[in-house]
Amino acid sequence: MRIPAHTVVTAIRDDIVSGVFGPGGRLTEEVLARRYGVSRVPVREALRTLESEGFVTTRRHAGACVAEPTEQEAADLLELRMLLEPLAAARAARRRSEAHLKVLRGLVRLGQERARRGQGEDLRSLGGWFHETLSQASGSPGLIALLTQMRHKVAWMYVVEAPARPVESWAEHGAIVDAVARGDAERARALTAVHVDRAAGAHRMRVRTLQPAVNTASVPH
Repeated sequence: MRIPAHTVVTAIRDDIVSGVFGPGGRLTEEVLARRYGVSRVPVREALRTLESEGFVTTRRHAGACVAEPTEQEAADLLELRMLLEPLAAARAARRRSEAHLKVLRGLVRLGQERARRGQGEDLRSLGGWFHETLSQASGSPGLIALLTQMRHKVAWMYVVEAPARPVESWAEHGAIVDAVARGDAERARALTAVHVDRAAGAHRMRVRTLQPAVNTASVPH
């Protein structure tokens, strides 16, 4: 496949998150360049970016490899997310636009409807869009970037089960939006903290040490 050079970071990250490149697997510039249809220069730059994000590590005599997160690193990631999501909600209550509110309310209506009907197949993606929009509404570029990176890493490190009580989960989403719409930053923060803490129970760490490392030389180009 061929992709624009500026999207190489996204392409490699997506392949790491989805398991195409397993933990500890070598990431060879030449092989990656052929796989994505680009020169080695954007691949080299992408690997540096992914190393700064924690997805890639450089080993002596081996070069770039997919990182191998520990259980402690995974636990720390969830803890950090539980601190930052409420902060984003509080800032969204102060800075959100009408466009943000429109999207958030639309997602809540759709999520609540599908939860009531038991149509759970789309609820995970709807929940992701909800939290992404909420962070965008914070108006804090640094915070948005951190939360986006964390969501990628959570998807990489964890299997996320569907909420046991989706109707209640989407009711919580609705309450958060109401607080944001009223400009009540402290209530938005508190409701989001409770919601994210409950949702953390649906995260089960992937048993990555049992997955075979994938050498990119065997990946079709």
